[in-house]
Amino acid sequence: MKQINYPSSHRLLEYFTKLNQLLEKSTPLWQVRAFEAKALPWEGMFPSLAKAVWTLDDDKLDGLDANQAALVEALAPALTEDLAALGVDWDLSLLTQTLSDISGAVLSKTNELDTKGLAHFSAHIKGRKWEQITAFVQHLPQYGLPVLEWCAGKGHLGRLIAKSRGVDVVSLEWQEALCEEGQAFAEKWHLTQQFVCADAFAIEPKGHRTRQQQTTNPFREEQQAVALHACGDLHVRLLQLAATANTQALAISPCCYHLIHAEQYQGLSSLAKASALRLSRHDLQLPLQQSVIANPKQQSLRLREIAWRLGFDALQRECRGIDAYLPLPAIKQSQLSDSFEAFCHWAAQQKSVSIGNISDFQSWLAIGQQRQQLTRRIDLVAHLFRQVLEQWLILDRCCFLQEQGYRVQLGEFCPNSVTPRNALILAFKTTEFYG
Repeated sequence: MKQINYPSSHRLLEYFTKLNQLLEKSTPLWQVRAFEAKALPWEGMFPSLAKAVWTLDDDKLDGLDANQAALVEALAPALTEDLAALGVDWDLSLLTQTLSDISGAVLSKTNELDTKGLAHFSAHIKGRKWEQITAFVQHLPQYGLPVLEWCAGKGHLGRLIAKSRGVDVVSLEWQEALCEEGQAFAEKWHLTQQFVCADAFAIEPKGHRTRQQQTTNPFREEQQAVALHACGDLHVRLLQLAATANTQALAISPCCYHLIHAEQYQGLSSLAKASALRLSRHDLQLPLQQSVIANPKQQSLRLREIAWRLGFDALQRECRGIDAYLPLPAIKQSQLSDSFEAFCHWAAQQKSVSIGNISDFQSWLAIGQQRQQLTRRIDLVAHLFRQVLEQWLILDRCCFLQEQGYRVQLGEFCPNSVTPRNALILAFKTTEFYG
């Protein structure tokens, strides 16, 4: 097994504190709802930044949005000028810090996989998903421990671990059909993989089980628990249950931070609990907002939909006499091939809005297009801080594990082009915390 270089616990704590300070100071720029705005909400405080975003060409916005370094390079000088005028100092170097910068080391592969010899394992798995799975396994420390695969789906990850590592794997999944399909594959290929059909939220830590809670706790001390892109509360639940069970090793890649039961984010570590930040589900979506430059047709349809939604929003405010945003459900792509007028009638029906005898729909569409220019720039500035917020959330998990007696390593298991959710948290329970 290759030696893992764990950063000092103080290093992660110090970075969390720095990120927290920046996020607390900058909330006017990123804790915003662009669709509800009629002007740049922070323009009075940051006039140079406002001027900078309005000088950007519309056709350049998606390119900047897809490249964090380019985005910071384009907007940081204006923001720095505004901060100087305000007499305050923010550590803007954090905007481009990577997880490797934070941990002080780059995660290295622990083994190489012969992916060509595993063609039957990747059948029916989309290319990028298979790349994620293989990259995750290649960075997984080899302890020789039995593995618990959390929120397994069909068990693609656990299947590859069982095959490549030769260890026993328990794959936990709540959908029975997926368990049956995964188990059939495991038996066909004689893998040491066993599926458990259970609700992750029905599992109680040892000592907390009641008669109504009959789900067996699958967590053990002598075990390595893994989760690739378990969403929101699901990966948080893994951390809590594993820490309570003193599970020896963990490897998780967090995803979809906004998928939580609570109305606001509940910090895990003592530092996050002490923070002044109050994060709504909407705020927690910020790390997931990163443009992927699509082909011209897809890009055109996306921009058309935004303009149409904003045009109808302006119309419904007028018709209802209520100056408030009214969210609409998702639409079919085919609807975008119809007219804006047809879209407005559909939207009005969905939200029970009477649009009367409106005939000049083009004027409302023009308003929507103007508001689209505004919202794209509000979002662009907010996106300066999306990486910082995600790192804050990741470090909250790392600091929590450190408080529970784990040594923690942090890094990226694959390139951003494979998935932007490429963070990998590795944790190992230190012996002095046993017993």
